[in-house]
Amino acid sequence: MTSPEADAAGVLVLAATPIGDPADASPALRAALTSADVIAAEDTRRFRDLCRRLDLTVSARLVSYFDGNESGRVGVLMDALRAGERVVVATDAGMPSVSDPGFRVVQAAIADGIRVTAVPGPSAALTALAVSGLPTDRFCFEGFVSRKPGERRRALETLAREARTMVFFEAPHRLAAFLTDARDAFGADRPAAICRELTKTYEEVVRGGLGDLADWAAGGVRGEITVVVAGASGPALSPEDAVAEVLARVETGERLKDAAAAVASETGHQKSRLYNDVLAARQA
Repeated sequence: MTSPEADAAGVLVLAATPIGDPADASPALRAALTSADVIAAEDTRRFRDLCRRLDLTVSARLVSYFDGNESGRVGVLMDALRAGERVVVATDAGMPSVSDPGFRVVQAAIADGIRVTAVPGPSAALTALAVSGLPTDRFCFEGFVSRKPGERRRALETLAREARTMVFFEAPHRLAAFLTDARDAFGADRPAAICRELTKTYEEVVRGGLGDLADWAAGGVRGEITVVVAGASGPALSPEDAVAEVLARVETGERLKDAAAAVASETGHQKSRLYNDVLAARQA
């Protein structure tokens, strides 16, 4: 149970900033920035450029607040909040703490009984979900998966039977590798959408199966990327039945490795685990 918010303390405001077009800035965002005592900005240069584009004069103390120094800055921001100041967290784009700095100071403020609020606004995850054409009634946000190939593949394999639409962030130079691993984990025909440069001049949404999208991205992609992938559908196959299906394919002449990969993609079972289970069954 959280403690009551202290009346004498300040307020922590998470301010969503435009993900591309500055014209998306709301009156509430403008008011939050001009009324702040302290602004914790992910990139101070980009923040000043945003203020210039919005024709805003901001008198707040500007504090650099990014992934590399987030832990060390929490104390500074908490001191300001305890002194009764209004602290606004503004990351480069979208909502702070959603794959961006902000979570640690939110935790600290809540623990101290300090009020935490937000200025709602643009979100790359929700914007991509809305334009993807994929089901929006149930979805999950997975953010950035590991940049390490082995860890990325394992993470995607664990999501193969996720029934909800999945939203990912990915760096453009890793997109092709991500899509290749997603194709192997989810199947080449799993519907997906690549949303690039949302709300910007060169906005592009490419829709198709993961296999086709992996081929499309192989030539290189630029810009801010959000990937939306349809959830799994159809009845789940038990581990025993999946092993039996692989063995049946092998009996028809298909290579064990290929059969295990195909059944894993179709059923959502982890490829490596299914392969090992088949080996164990053959030795039993």
